[in-house]
Amino acid sequence: YVNAHGTSTQVNDKVETLACKTVFGENVPPISSTKSMMGHLITAAGATELIICLMAINENTLPPTINYENPDPNCDLDYVPNESREQTCDVILNNSFGFGGQNVSIVASRFTD
Repeated sequence: YVNAHGTSTQVNDKVETLACKTVFGENVPPISSTKSMMGHLITAAGATELIICLMAINENTLPPTINYENPDPNCDLDYVPNESREQTCDVILNNSFGFGGQNVSIVASRFTD
């Protein structure tokens, strides 16, 4: 599962979609933007979104991209539109892109013995 930076801007969403296609090829996992539910929390965004991603692993439920009504044809991936989805989620990628090029991507996985 990928929690996109997903600010719902044409340039950002198109570039992030292209990046996911480049990295994952034909196997792009489901993607959503939790910013669609709470807006951009600026300095708290990365930590808050990581908590949501860890909850997705724990609950096996992918958070939705809400208000997804007019898809951009350049953004043609599975964005978990409008409703959460029960799905096994063992690994997450959380993208946070900050002002001035302060960017981070965090990968986390389910703990196993």
